[in-house]
Amino acid sequence: MKFSTKLLVSHVVAGTALLFAYTANAEIAGSAHDFSADTWNASGEICVVCHAPHNNNNSQGNLLWNHAASTATYTLYDSPTMNATDPTAVNAGSKVCLSCHDGTVAIDSFGGATGTQNIGTGAANVGGGTLGGGTASLVNDHPVSILYNASLATTDGGLANPTSANSGLGSTITLDLLYDNNVECSSCHDVHNKYNVDALLKKSNAASALCLTCHTK
Repeated sequence: MKFSTKLLVSHVVAGTALLFAYTANAEIAGSAHDFSADTWNASGEICVVCHAPHNNNNSQGNLLWNHAASTATYTLYDSPTMNATDPTAVNAGSKVCLSCHDGTVAIDSFGGATGTQNIGTGAANVGGGTLGGGTASLVNDHPVSILYNASLATTDGGLANPTSANSGLGSTITLDLLYDNNVECSSCHDVHNKYNVDALLKKSNAASALCLTCHTK
């Protein structure tokens, strides 16, 4: 089969344009997830705290993950008014976020090292845990690892249909905000600061805009 040089060139040009379009938006440098200037990060690299191309721990959701995993036992969100099925465990996609944000694992525990820099007791410590602790609580945070589909939207009556409602990010809620139809930490949070919104959100929550993407009550 002959391969068209013209076709090859068009694919390279299109791919290069896509790469530059993404790079222009990606602004993790200087964001809250940029630890390159911290004294405990001897390499001065941004990505290495979470990711490594080699010798990483891919048991954590196949993200080339380089950070120590949390082994905390979680008290999960539970509400008599929630029509979604109560979560029974935290999925891998949110568990990697909690490897820093549940407060039980040091931020500088990466690359096989055991660190000492705790995330502290501020708002970023969503689990309320302490360094080296074995428990964390998610009862006072938005539930994660819950199924959100068209059926739930119909049952609840106060949720947008995720398969058809516009996310405000270019497509539907399902495609832009959900992971295997589940709500996870990164449904709301933009961990790589691609959208450059305060608090590493995927979109502004001014006038509750982010909340009202899904909630129609």
